[in-house]
Order: sequence, then C-alpha cells, then structure tokens
Amino acid sequence: MAYFYFDFKDSGKQDCRGLVSSLLSQLCARSDPCCGVLLRWHSRLDDCSRQPREDEFIRCLKETLSLPGQSNIYIIVDVLGECPNNSGMPSSRERLMRLIRELVAMLLPRLHVCILGRPEVDIRIVLDPLTSHRVPRHEEQGQSKDVSNYVMSVIKSDPKLQRWRADDRQLVIDSLSQRADGMLDITITMTYAAY
Repeated sequence: MAYFYFDFKDSGKQDCRGLVSSLLSQLCARSDPCCGVLLRWHSRLDDCSRQPREDEFIRCLKETLSLPGQSNIYIIVDVLGECPNNSGMPSSRERLMRLIRELVAMLLPRLHVCILGRPEVDIRIVLDPLTSHRVPRHEEQGQSKDVSNYVMSVIKSDPKLQRWRADDRQLVIDSLSQRADGMLDITITMTYAAY
C-alpha cells in the first residue's frame, strides 16, 4: 500500500512529481524487486549527477507497478483538489489527471486506486469515466460525525479560538458540520484486466 496526501501547506506535496516520488519510495521500501527497478533507473541518470525528470519518475513508477509476481498494490491519493489547477501548459492538475488515466489504462489486475477529494468539475470530468465505485460523502453517516469531531477537536485545541465565546465556537462547529455534506467525495477505482 502507498498513500499520498496533497498538502496545501507544502508545495512539495502539491504536484505529480511529489506524488510519484512518494509512491515510488513507499513501494520500494516494501519490495526488493521494486527497489531494483528504482536502482536501475537511478543508475541511468548521467552518473547520478542530476535529478530525474517527472516523465522519468512516471516511467519508473509504471515499470514498478508492472512487475510480475507482486501482490496487490493499493494506492490511496488523498485531497486530490489540493493539486493546483494553475497556469501552465499543462497545469499541475492536468499532468496529474493524465497520470491517473495512464495508470488505469495499464489494466493491471493487482492495482487498486482510491482517490479522495472534493468533486470539482475538472477532476470529475477525468475520473468519472474511470470510476468503478463511488461513495458520495453525504451518503455516509459516519463521515458526517467524523467531520464534526474533527472540527470540534480543531476548535478546542486552537489557543486563539479558545478566546472565543462558547456560543460562537459551537456555532462554528454546527455550521461547518452541516455544510460538510457533499463537500468531500470519495472515488474508488479498481481496475481488473480481462483474463
């Protein structure tokens, strides 16, 4: 299993390169054959005098995922919407969406991808056709409680918010918890090759 969280506070965790390098690191830490692929790719880098390009990282990841004889691989990508849809041709998010399409198109029977994030239009345009299972957050009662508990813990642990009146803190907890419905959408894509 490999997990990546797109973090709005860390620019190194907001793009395709950050995702791929993290996935490679995690997969290689759990598998000698995966580590062998990474070492071969690393040795090709002009005597290790330069950083790999994003496309090289992606090809290495694809080769790693394609290794025969490996067990199931579960990739979880969290808060996808934090990958910026910035200017550039293509944008960071467009490059990420292309990578997801390419991974699914590989039709690897052992690859399972779970993507979590807000149902933003550009993300849904790409992911909806690839999705075999979707769990809208507003249909999951336990998740509403989780959102409420999280908001409550943040408000109770923040020293600045402790200065607020109790009624104001409760209003924030109630308002954010109620408005969370539909804010988060969980998309699970499981790809199986035909035998």
